Amino acid sequence: MKFGALQRRVKRCEQVMAVRMAETQDNWGVLSQVWRQGWSPLRIVVVGLAGGFIAGKLEVPGKVNGARWLQMVGSVSNLFASGQAAFAAAMAAHAADSADEAADQADEAAEQMTPGAAARPAAAHTAAPQAEPELREPQPAEAATDVSER
Repeated sequence: MKFGALQRRVKRCEQVMAVRMAETQDNWGVLSQVWRQGWSPLRIVVVGLAGGFIAGKLEVPGKVNGARWLQMVGSVSNLFASGQAAFAAAMAAHAADSADEAADQADEAAEQMTPGAAARPAAAHTAAPQAEPELREPQPAEAATDVSER
């Protein structure tokens, strides 16, 4: 194949991968939301009782005792927790990248503004009289911090 054809093929594959990755992230978000909504307190208790009953019935004397079961459950729990943390970190990185791109686009838009258009809003802003800040009752979150102290 020629080099140009290979470049087009690679670019097309990258675009397909980007679309599929976006679809996967959307589907994963929907799945995690439905999963969290599906676990009501009653279901959690029922699954715990059923799991304990099954673990008790399947217990082979001497091979797997209660401490081993607890150790296994703790290990599996840590595995899922680390997986969720990794996913949350990936989503945070994706959100940070999106925010960086939006900030770059805003900077480019600000640079493209004409100097006269930029001077008019600034002049109008400085011409407005500065009002004294109103004293208001602090919000509950502010009440516990030094933000509300004036």
